[in-house]
Amino acid sequence: MVNAIRRGTPEARGCSPPETLPAGIQVELFQLRSDVAERSAQVRVVNDSDTDLVITSLTFADDWFAGEAVRDRVSTVPAGRTVDLRFALPESACEDEPDAASRTSRVTLELEGGGSATVDVADPLGFTTLIHEKECLRHDLARVATLEWTAFVPSPAPLPAELELSITPAGGAETAELVEVQTTNLVQFADQPTPFALALPVEGTDAASAVSVPLVPLRCDPHAVMEDKRGTVFNVLVEVAAPEAMRGEILRWVADWCGFGPG
Repeated sequence: MVNAIRRGTPEARGCSPPETLPAGIQVELFQLRSDVAERSAQVRVVNDSDTDLVITSLTFADDWFAGEAVRDRVSTVPAGRTVDLRFALPESACEDEPDAASRTSRVTLELEGGGSATVDVADPLGFTTLIHEKECLRHDLARVATLEWTAFVPSPAPLPAELELSITPAGGAETAELVEVQTTNLVQFADQPTPFALALPVEGTDAASAVSVPLVPLRCDPHAVMEDKRGTVFNVLVEVAAPEAMRGEILRWVADWCGFGPG
């Protein structure tokens, strides 16, 4: 967890009333696990009408994201069917964005024949809130310091490996507190399935420093390593992902430590 600088909450932005979708059409926003790394999302279009729906383009606009996301592609949603339309999320808006009560999240569907509909879209998983919270906390933290995984020292079983977290203050007058590093689906900290406590106040004028974090595998089944997507992404409330080369080192170490690597 990081206690970052608090952002303001301006008044709601003006907007026009939404248009209505054709009868029997429903839309919903969601994100699959495979979408996370690419910052993608999907609009699920449910067609409970008796007529095929042809969408010529889709636009996603949300006050907590900078700019609009446009999916400029023709997609047909047959009558009685559901189709998921994937698009790349814009960057999070972390300056002057409205608070949750004033936020709007909408999808515009351009339809074959020249019609269109702009409607509020629900996010039942709440993933857009989590993305905004993480990315804007990282944005705020950057005014105090940057965090980076800079070294990894593997180990033989049963000894823990060491992962080094470097903290480089930004030079300003603001402060933050680094509270803990959270476990991932692949590794934990020195045989403890609990977060690694930091309790480290950081000021923008501090000297650069580093923290050594002990690691042991959380699981030793080979397929967990071979299919890993998120095991080397660590949360310090802001997300601090290990560089790609270090990711390979960590995965090789888990395989060797667990006894199924090449040795």
